[in-house]
Amino acid sequence: MTDLDRIEAVRRFNRFYTRRIGVLNEGLLDSPFSLTEGRILFELAHLEQAEGLTATELGRLLDLDAGYLSRLLRDLKERDLVRATRSAVDARQSLLQLSPAGRKAFKPLEKRSQAQVGELLEALGEAQQTELLQAFRRVQALLESPDEAAAKPARGGFILRSHRPGDLGWIVARHGALYAREYQFDMRFEALVARIAADFIERFDARREACWIAERDGLNIGSVALVQARDEASDAPIEGTAQLRLLLVEPSARGLGLGDRLVAECHRFAREAGYRRVRLWTNSQLDAAKHIYRKAGYRLTGTEAFQGFGLDLIGETWELDLSALP
Repeated sequence: MTDLDRIEAVRRFNRFYTRRIGVLNEGLLDSPFSLTEGRILFELAHLEQAEGLTATELGRLLDLDAGYLSRLLRDLKERDLVRATRSAVDARQSLLQLSPAGRKAFKPLEKRSQAQVGELLEALGEAQQTELLQAFRRVQALLESPDEAAAKPARGGFILRSHRPGDLGWIVARHGALYAREYQFDMRFEALVARIAADFIERFDARREACWIAERDGLNIGSVALVQARDEASDAPIEGTAQLRLLLVEPSARGLGLGDRLVAECHRFAREAGYRRVRLWTNSQLDAAKHIYRKAGYRLTGTEAFQGFGLDLIGETWELDLSALP
């Protein structure tokens, strides 16, 4: 696909979605407000600061030209929808709030917007709704600037759940994409992960094996699996030994302690399943993952140079004695 093809694909989606949600109409959601006016009312109706918002802050939030915003605010004030009061902290600043008339005017606009989105979602099944919401969040994460991402409050709030149909495919795809981008692994790494995922599904024994998906706001942000360790030559189970596999933390979720939590969940399950030790295989350049393993008590038991995934690499085997954990 050429650059022009990509550009046209984005423009085609923009045309589709703006038509689908009706923002091309003269009034937003059959209201007397333009799209920009409606967004101003929305931001003022959902203020986190009880005392109000300055015009400068509002302009920065909406990325609007100061002159254009000034004209819009003047019109909204003349219609008694927005009011400005002097700040008690800085008399040079005026703080914007919705007037009672503004709140009354915004209420039906909010209800129409909720109803419109509700109708859009109702046309889809539960799985399709989840897929759509994940796609929206993924697009936002990809297009968000570093400043916008940094301005967000740090959020944990993730849940760990067991795998379900589609999750192993997601694990394979995200391993392939992230390792290509961050470590320059070629597609043979994705093939390896696909084989691991296929083996997990075909051999799955719920009493002794598990896979966890970390999810936040309906979006998958991490994974890990614990399986029965097997001898590489004979494929025979190794008594008392589990293997940790498929650990992944999305870039958007790093710094939340998610990797530590996923590994700890493996250890909890391993103990309950009667394993005595857990082993894993990784590569020497995966420093973030190795930091997690060291903290959890793993020790390096072997290294081996090899050529794989288009690179000269050093494979590492790590092992944890579960009886040494508190």
